[in-house]
Amino acid sequence: MTILRSLVLFALAALAEIGGAWLVWQGVREHRGALWIGAGVIALGLYGFVATLQPDAHFGRILAAYGGVFVAGSLAWGIVVDGFRPDRWDVAGAIVCLIGVAVIMYAPRG
Repeated sequence: MTILRSLVLFALAALAEIGGAWLVWQGVREHRGALWIGAGVIALGLYGFVATLQPDAHFGRILAAYGGVFVAGSLAWGIVVDGFRPDRWDVAGAIVCLIGVAVIMYAPRG
């Protein structure tokens, strides 16, 4: 159950951070305005809060592992929201990152 909780929290953190960054991008780069930027800032703040809910007590481990989730999640966001088509190297890199997440977070420790 702890691994499932951790994975759900990683997914929520990615949604908040990537979504927040995308909202800021839309507000600034696509000239959608201050409401989009403000919503993005709030989402980015939520990301910081969600990260603290991880069951592991080590900040460095959680953030290091989350980096891999961020990489894969960003590619997935691009596919779903922006119509981005990753090439095989994008996919391979995301897989390597997710393997890194699994090793960092879920490897047995004595």
